[in-house]
Amino acid sequence: MPAQRLAMRQVREVLRLKWAGGLSDRQIAHSLGISRPTIAEYVRRAQDAGLTWPLPATLDEGALEQLLFPPRSAIPTAKGPLPNWSEVHQELKRKGVTLMLLWQEYKAATPEGLQYSWFCHAYRAWASKLDLVMRQSHRAGEKLFVDYAGQGIPVVNSHSGEVHEATIFVAVLGASNYTYAEATWTQSLPDWIGAHVRTFVALGGVPEIVVPDNLKAAVTRAHRYEPERNRTYADLAHHSGFAVLPARAAKPRDKAKVEVGVQVVERWILARLRHHTFFSLAEVNAAISPLLLALNAHPFKKLPGSRQQLFASLDLPALKPLPVQPYEYAEWKQVRVNIDYHVEVEGHYYSVPYALVKQQLDVRLSPHVVEMFAKGKRVASHQRSPHKGRHSTVAAHMPIAHQRYVEWTPQRLIYWAATSGPATARVVETILASRPHPQQGFRSCLGIMRLGKRYSAERLEAACRRALTIGACSYKSIESILKNGLDRRPLPQQPDLTSRPSHPNIRGPQYYDEEQGER
Repeated sequence: MPAQRLAMRQVREVLRLKWAGGLSDRQIAHSLGISRPTIAEYVRRAQDAGLTWPLPATLDEGALEQLLFPPRSAIPTAKGPLPNWSEVHQELKRKGVTLMLLWQEYKAATPEGLQYSWFCHAYRAWASKLDLVMRQSHRAGEKLFVDYAGQGIPVVNSHSGEVHEATIFVAVLGASNYTYAEATWTQSLPDWIGAHVRTFVALGGVPEIVVPDNLKAAVTRAHRYEPERNRTYADLAHHSGFAVLPARAAKPRDKAKVEVGVQVVERWILARLRHHTFFSLAEVNAAISPLLLALNAHPFKKLPGSRQQLFASLDLPALKPLPVQPYEYAEWKQVRVNIDYHVEVEGHYYSVPYALVKQQLDVRLSPHVVEMFAKGKRVASHQRSPHKGRHSTVAAHMPIAHQRYVEWTPQRLIYWAATSGPATARVVETILASRPHPQQGFRSCLGIMRLGKRYSAERLEAACRRALTIGACSYKSIESILKNGLDRRPLPQQPDLTSRPSHPNIRGPQYYDEEQGER
């Protein structure tokens, strides 16, 4: 038989040429362009149906097709009882269970029952009468479908009276239809990740696959074949041990489970809360919780049991365990290393190894730590700082020359200068104090210390004493004193500021004696 039936007008022409024209099958095949076995098969079917030429005038094309191709019996008569197709349908959701295995178990219990081909045909005929969503085949613990409901819940600010609409996150397990829902302020990345974490805790485990929509928190760039997943979402998937399988754009059937779940949540939960006034997000979730329990405990219409019962028997045993360490929320961004071997993250500057200058790095921002990665390898880590415009620098990230420079501090320079003498230490301290920033005097101080190696520490100390006496504390002045040998000459005598000259206009302390009073 051909894979596709001939049109009934062609069948009429075959019968006319065969019975009225007396042509052979080969001649008819050559005339109509139909294979000879096909001609023979249609003639045989017409003879079995008791037809003769001419065909009855009342026999239209539909009636002719019914005679040539009578409908097969839906299910052959079986001596034993038929299987419980609801149980077969639920068993197929378990891992490794196939129709062949279920048929073998059925035949072991009922040897006179249906054969394998009719067993499969009868099950598919039964399953075709279920809802579209229920006809989809999902293994236990395999997929979790997630999405946001289009309808929200208004929340009133008790202080300002402003109304903000909270969004409803919905998650549905594929095998049991077990549903989870909660309210979040937004659909942003922190709320999206937090809703996933709380969903896994409520389920008591993690599924193999999570099927989200193409919102920005899940998919950075939608694509039919290779969608680009959000880095933070991928980090959560890696930590928790599930795979992200985004639905195709504008293909709601890819996540039909959650589409129906959203509709059920809107009708079962949100509709019942339409007259309530909420003043906080916690109040909304507290109202959702008992209604969610009732929803999952409500019995199915066309299947035995409820979402809660199927979840306990199918999905829960098949879920992966929760991760040992709770997930710590972190965001990712790309940065480029500046020539000062620092990267800018939220206005603060963090150091990385100087060899990475001008390279692009991945930065992971957790609440307390900032981590930098180069080609997947962590190269730097800093405590997160809220101070903008400042630097967090690790000495090991700096070149050797920069490290040596940073090692010099004002206290260290003064301590080193004191090895030559107290006058040298005072000169260094005076130079550092005279600059707006002490670092600006480092080079002058280091130059003065090198003069001690050229002229000896004793001469440097004497030159510094002279510099302090004449008020010339600078590198050039001390170098000039040493170069001209002025450090070997006696210091100039400082005027005695305590003695006063004798002059009639200068009054002494006795003039203001309290007993004498003013003259």
